[in-house]
Amino acid sequence: MGRETYQSLVTNAQKIVVKVGTSTLTHKNGKLNLEQIERLVRQLSDLRNQGKDVVLVSSGAIGAGMGKLNLEERPKTIPEKQAVAAVGQGILLHIYEKIFAEYGQATAQLLLTKADLEHRQRFLNARNTLLTLLQLGVIPIVNENDTVAFEEIKFGDNDTLAALVGTLIDADLVILLTDIDGFYDGDPRKNPDAKRISVVETIDETIEGLAGNVGSKFGSGGMITKISAASITVNAGIPMMIAHGAEERILRRLTEGEDIGTLFLPVDHMKPHLRKKWIAFGSHVDGKVVVDDGAREALMHKGKSLLPSGIVAVEGNFAAGDVVAIFDAQGKEFARGISNYGNAELQKIKGQKSKDICPILGYKDFDEAIHRDNLSLIL
Repeated sequence: MGRETYQSLVTNAQKIVVKVGTSTLTHKNGKLNLEQIERLVRQLSDLRNQGKDVVLVSSGAIGAGMGKLNLEERPKTIPEKQAVAAVGQGILLHIYEKIFAEYGQATAQLLLTKADLEHRQRFLNARNTLLTLLQLGVIPIVNENDTVAFEEIKFGDNDTLAALVGTLIDADLVILLTDIDGFYDGDPRKNPDAKRISVVETIDETIEGLAGNVGSKFGSGGMITKISAASITVNAGIPMMIAHGAEERILRRLTEGEDIGTLFLPVDHMKPHLRKKWIAFGSHVDGKVVVDDGAREALMHKGKSLLPSGIVAVEGNFAAGDVVAIFDAQGKEFARGISNYGNAELQKIKGQKSKDICPILGYKDFDEAIHRDNLSLIL
């Protein structure tokens, strides 16, 4: 179907997360493109004046620091990135605040790490802060806290961060502004015959294969990270768009329904409950269970809980109450859930009927390995 069939998903969006990449905010030498930043701020302010809630997820701290320090190559080690980001973050936010103020807009800065969203209470605190700021008419500016993040807790790219922020606040739309005008059936920088895909209805292996690995000199994400971000948003019931950040009036044209960029359709228009969003996309995964085809069918299509009888393998060291990833027999993750039992207990009762749990363990706290209420599908 054509884009017009789905345009209401975009034109009716009231709560919008806009992510802008380093390549859009900086010149080729890594220094900030002030004219481009001013255009972006003007468009975001105009959306706010229309009564829409707007959250900006902005890259550029490392790029801004590179410009200040006259570095020609993006730093490669975590300490170098942290140091350069520490220099650049203040520069970037000062510029944002100054230009937003010229349009009468108040801003606030939030710096997040992945750990902030993996911890349930911190997840809720971040959500409440963002929603309160939006209620006050403030435009939050979110970035990864590069100055303290290390490899194990980094989002790795602000595409993923934008997707998680979208799920955090129950956004109606996530827009990724980058240096390419949509998702193509080939790399348009190498193949002049590559064609833009207007609508992606399903993210499958074909779409993932087309993503390639295109990135810029000063950014950390490529098309692969954008497809990964799209997988998060669409599975959370949120449409996502990819568009060229330097295009004239890009945000207004997108939100007014012009067929530019690429629209990724949500899997289900009914958004999952916040708790299930956290399980699927925010929580830290402590282990893995592999299930048989019958269990996969029951979880995917019948709304059932995961019983021990459907588990064929258990991996990792986890306790009751931890989040585990659920894989099918073909090795694909399709769900996550909060386990009622630790790994040692599941090893003993896997493949067994619920009535046999007590004879095997000497007790039975639950019939289910993972209850349906604590399970979220990842399609």
